[in-house]
Amino acid sequence: MSRFNRRKFLKTTAAASAVYPLFTVAGTKASGNVVGANDTIRVGVAGIHGRGKSHYGDYAKMDKVDVSYLIDPDSSLFEAATAAVKARGGNTATCVQDIRVALDDKNLDAVSVATCNHWHSLIGVWACQAGKDAYIEKPISHNVFEGGKLAEAARKYNRIVQHGTQQRSSQGRAEQMAAIQAGKYGKVLVSKGYCCKPRWSIGSKPISKPPSHLDFNLWLGPAPKQDFHGNLVHYNWHWFWDTGNGDTGNQGVHEMDVAHWAIKGATMPNRIWSLGGRFIPGEENLRDQGQTPNMQLSVYEYDDTLLVFETRGLVGKAGSPPRNVSNEVYTTEGVVKITEGKFYPNNGGKPEAIQGEPATVTPGGPFGSFIASVRSRNAAGVNCDAQVGHYSSALCHLGNISYRLGEPVPFNKQSKTLGDNAQVVAAFETLKDNLKAVDVNLAETDYTLGRVLEFDTKTERFKGDDQANALLGRPYRKPFVVPETV
Repeated sequence: MSRFNRRKFLKTTAAASAVYPLFTVAGTKASGNVVGANDTIRVGVAGIHGRGKSHYGDYAKMDKVDVSYLIDPDSSLFEAATAAVKARGGNTATCVQDIRVALDDKNLDAVSVATCNHWHSLIGVWACQAGKDAYIEKPISHNVFEGGKLAEAARKYNRIVQHGTQQRSSQGRAEQMAAIQAGKYGKVLVSKGYCCKPRWSIGSKPISKPPSHLDFNLWLGPAPKQDFHGNLVHYNWHWFWDTGNGDTGNQGVHEMDVAHWAIKGATMPNRIWSLGGRFIPGEENLRDQGQTPNMQLSVYEYDDTLLVFETRGLVGKAGSPPRNVSNEVYTTEGVVKITEGKFYPNNGGKPEAIQGEPATVTPGGPFGSFIASVRSRNAAGVNCDAQVGHYSSALCHLGNISYRLGEPVPFNKQSKTLGDNAQVVAAFETLKDNLKAVDVNLAETDYTLGRVLEFDTKTERFKGDDQANALLGRPYRKPFVVPETV
């Protein structure tokens, strides 16, 4: 708080809390027409730990871009972040704990959001209502409902909203996907993603008083009121349902986005099911506080194509399988290994490098392309807009909903849910082999077999399942509410 007047800050925060989320969309530079090439774009970065450092570091180096605000409920992060922005960009950013203070500044053009997942869509909706553009880190939402509302708000207020799935800003990846969608390597039968990063036990931290530099009420925001413990701040919130979405909705949304991208014209799936569990080998099993699965298999059925997704976190240690963060597509002609950049034909022929097809990508990487679109006011220039981000993020949420409604099943009991698709069966066998490799006794262990869910792609609601529909959204904690009407 030493960099600004604490009394003034508290007064401003109280005022903002009284009026938000009822924004008046005034005539900011962002709500005008084209921003001139000589105009400086003023960006506020929300969430300045971890990924947020990349946000303010990249913007600060750009010509005619100022990181004007650094926003985080944890004020202990302000000094280092301010110094970094000053060193790279030359200006001194204003530091605030409450995003609403920054959004109330009519001179602010855009926000770039790297907060916890449960804040992503709400900040995005508030930004649109306040006449600001927004870059939203993955996943664009914490649940299906709010992702749809953010996409709606972007359209209603004519805002530039870009989703932080960075592969969408890769020219090479876009050309590969154009070739796959064009059928150059055969008809797509199964699009598969792998999110297999080391995600072992986080242990257990006791309930304690939040540190004095953290506004825990603001940090919780839309999430239910609850006690503080050290496994929430600053990273392990990913493994709790109130704030995160597991690794499927963390690293996995990048690969889920590519898997979805490979299916031409795909929006939402017709049917979803998932299985898995949170498996902590050995005595650590008694000390792990996390809630989300670290081993998960999710299957999404489109009309004539499957999307299959493996999330396996018990990898990367001696004796365990290696990490694998990648995508591949099974077609009528062979296997396209996207991350490897090769096509393996069914006829046993020699693998060949993927030959891409023409594709349009706004240059500058994820942050540079966002700024270019803010200047041009051309929403079509965004490499991954809010609607596409909503679909890819929703896939993660849908698999998690199936899992959360599941029932325990012994590993030695064959499930009819698996069906006879070779890739699905192989993925389940891989999951079991992974567990055996880290000394999980399958004979004495159950997994969670998720509910098979039928989905109406037009209404974005489950068919005849009130329990599942209740998990499409959440009860919001006032005043941190994503509204029905944006």
